[in-house]
Amino acid sequence: MSRGRQLNRGESWGLDVAAGTKGARIWARTRCSFDGAGCGRCKTGDCGGVLQCQAFGQPPNTLAEYALNQFNNLDFFDISLVDGFNVPMDFSPTSNGCTRGIKCTADINGQCPSQLRAEGGCNNPCTVFKTNQYYCNSGSCEPTDFSRVVFCP
Repeated sequence: MSRGRQLNRGESWGLDVAAGTKGARIWARTRCSFDGAGCGRCKTGDCGGVLQCQAFGQPPNTLAEYALNQFNNLDFFDISLVDGFNVPMDFSPTSNGCTRGIKCTADINGQCPSQLRAEGGCNNPCTVFKTNQYYCNSGSCEPTDFSRVVFCP
């Protein structure tokens, strides 16, 4: 089930994950406006003009992902900039003894190279240029000027 909720700066949202869930993507949307029926738009991260997403958010958006009971029955989580960046994010587990989370709090929008700038965020080069040089699906790509920039230490 897809959910949407407004978070203001500094607020958090606890997610209870149902047993058997394998994984999910969570992304930030900004400058949203929805009517009573859940129809509307977001400046970044929009997912087809609806509050309850049925598709992935449109870049740029900061993305958190988790995969549960995967390789050797381990759980994995990350913050990814594969869809670009729009807001800082902190993503932390709160159960099963795991207390170490991850966060990306750098001013990426302020550091964004001019070629990747978008209203409200910073795009990934794949989104902008749509060439194999930036997709690296083969596993044999070379670093680029964009991949050499480290945004989230």
